[in-house]
Amino acid sequence: CPMVLSLGRMQPQCDSKPPADVPKTTKPRGDSDGPRRSSLCDRHCAAINNVQGDLGDLGCHLHRPRIPPAMSSPSCCQQHSDEVCESCVVKTTLTAENAVEANKLSNNYKFGFKKWKSHVTARPWEDRSEIVKELYSDLNVIRGSGGSTVTCGNVLYLLLFGWWLSLLYVLVAAMMFITIVGAPYGRLCWNLAGYFLWPFGKVIQKEEVPKSRRALGACEAGAETSGVGESSALLGGPVPCRWRLRCWADAGYWQCAGTVAWLCLGYPALVLAHGLVCVTAWLLVILIPVAKLSARTATRVLLLPPERVLVRRLRMTEVPLEGEVILCCYRAVNPYYYKYAVDGINVFAVNLLPLVLVTLVLGYVDSHNCLTSSPVKFTLALLSIMPLSYYIGMAIASISAQSNFAVGAVVNATFGSITELTFYITALIKGSREGNRCYAEIVKSALTGTLVGCVLFVPGLCMVIGGIRHQEQRFNSRSAGVSSALLFLSVGGVFAPTLFSKVYGKLVCGECHNVTQNPLGHYLCHNCHFDLMENNGTLYYSHVQPLVYTVSLLLPAAYLIGLFFTLKTHSHIYDIHISDCHMPGHHHSAVVHWSRWRALVILLLSTLCMSACADLATEHISPILTNSTISQYFIGVTVLAMVPELPEIVNGIQFALQNNLSLSIEIGNCIAVQVCMLQIPILVLFTIFYPTNFTLVFSDLHVYASMFSVVLMNYIFMDGKCDYFQGTVLVMVYFILLAVYFFAPSPSGC
Repeated sequence: CPMVLSLGRMQPQCDSKPPADVPKTTKPRGDSDGPRRSSLCDRHCAAINNVQGDLGDLGCHLHRPRIPPAMSSPSCCQQHSDEVCESCVVKTTLTAENAVEANKLSNNYKFGFKKWKSHVTARPWEDRSEIVKELYSDLNVIRGSGGSTVTCGNVLYLLLFGWWLSLLYVLVAAMMFITIVGAPYGRLCWNLAGYFLWPFGKVIQKEEVPKSRRALGACEAGAETSGVGESSALLGGPVPCRWRLRCWADAGYWQCAGTVAWLCLGYPALVLAHGLVCVTAWLLVILIPVAKLSARTATRVLLLPPERVLVRRLRMTEVPLEGEVILCCYRAVNPYYYKYAVDGINVFAVNLLPLVLVTLVLGYVDSHNCLTSSPVKFTLALLSIMPLSYYIGMAIASISAQSNFAVGAVVNATFGSITELTFYITALIKGSREGNRCYAEIVKSALTGTLVGCVLFVPGLCMVIGGIRHQEQRFNSRSAGVSSALLFLSVGGVFAPTLFSKVYGKLVCGECHNVTQNPLGHYLCHNCHFDLMENNGTLYYSHVQPLVYTVSLLLPAAYLIGLFFTLKTHSHIYDIHISDCHMPGHHHSAVVHWSRWRALVILLLSTLCMSACADLATEHISPILTNSTISQYFIGVTVLAMVPELPEIVNGIQFALQNNLSLSIEIGNCIAVQVCMLQIPILVLFTIFYPTNFTLVFSDLHVYASMFSVVLMNYIFMDGKCDYFQGTVLVMVYFILLAVYFFAPSPSGC
């Protein structure tokens, strides 16, 4: 039965006919052109609803109308006389490869769940585009004439690696010729020197075993089959017994001595060189083909007997070739390798993982700053948060997709804000130990910066980038309205103690100067603030603090009510249906990248490393706060607030490029709501058990910036459609607020 998942439930759709993987389409009466009309309806639905998943994953089907045709949009199904596209009005249908991926797509539209773009299961090979297939293909495929091999990327390879790698092969060849017994390997290195100078348009193949040596090949096969061969993960597979057989069976003493000389003198130097090339090219991402070229050379080509390695030009070789093709490379640079993933992990997250290890080693081993300075350690710790945030997000999405609703909700509520909370709590602990109020002000600035950035910058940037590809984008205004209402409630609750202190607090100024030289004239005062500790803190402890605790209890309760409203009683607001729409014979079972236990272990390890990096960041932020000429407000609202949210920003941009602005907006709104309704109450609860300098009283700048941002966002999202101009307005307002924070004086106590 085709599987249809609606929000929070799964139900099969069956009939009396045999089950099929293709969703059924009701054919309009009196018209045999149903499929074409359905495709037309699909395109109109994509333009109207704008709530689809991956490219090409939107499915709209023709059904009986639930509303009169006159009430439907004329641009959607105006050509249908008696039937309209029901999906254009009441639902959006998304396709998924399997049940796990369907759960992930459904969770993306659930309020309070982390939105995740990447797949949590392995995509079927036939469903991938030709561009992606090329990324994962081996460098042993011979194509037709593809034009000139002189490209900018190939020239870049020549300048970075080709010339010195070729020179190294020439030197190794000379060394092997000097040993005499290694002359065959010297000829091999000489041929490879020309190959690696310009490997494009050339092929390395393994020559077939001559008839006179087939008995030797049978011996090799028998040895490997009987388990004589050893395995080595470093060299990438079983270690063949050809060296052993060549040395002691019929190859003679001289060939055995040449192999020993090669393994002792030539091979190690070349492996080190290719390892350096492989690591460098992999870190540059777009040069991953060069990394594959070097890895296969070190683990395959250099381990073959020299007489069985042939280097030829493709124009001199007939196709098909006789023998196995080992290497065949056409270009060194492929800009699409930013899509490359290793076991479901994006290549950038893989490359940044060693940075976490370097940060932890330098931070805890070099405690006296003998190797690096505090600003360097702070920068490394902050950059290490980005890949850890990615791993936490991937683990949460994997666990939620493979579990029921209750487990997914608990995991998202527990670990969804762990990145920010880890940094905030470590900063407050350090500020309490040092008696420095500046750390509490930095935390308040980071909270405000996250709120303003997720309300203005994240949706605005997604609108601008998505508007480049799509002229006008639409989104679910009802779901955005629910998030906006919660955001208004949360902002009002968070800043209620601040407004209360402004009304009833006593204004105290640091120093005042009489401007008019008249005792009754005007005074110019500096460093003014509202004192809540008058009369031994009666105002604060008797009025403000109870209000803070009350708000901290009401906001999480409102968050739970919002979850119950959107996921249970009014789930039709989202009404997302996910169906398996593969053609017959293309149904695939789920092959998850991370199992639930593996995802849980990675989640816990990433959280532990996140805590360590946050501790290092707060440990080495003091010199930056004391010696920097930039306002501490600006550091908090930019660096500390937005760097942990970079993975979420990337997800939002990817959704916007696929004309799915609803999820881009929900990413920002969900983070902003969690800041006010979960993170701040948790910090208040933490101060009860561990007294710190954190009080829920913000500066006027934070209050005005947050409220203005929320009002502007609701005004922009009022009509349910947007374009790049409205996104530009949000981004420009965000940068204006950043300029205000940049030129603002540092908070008192810093």
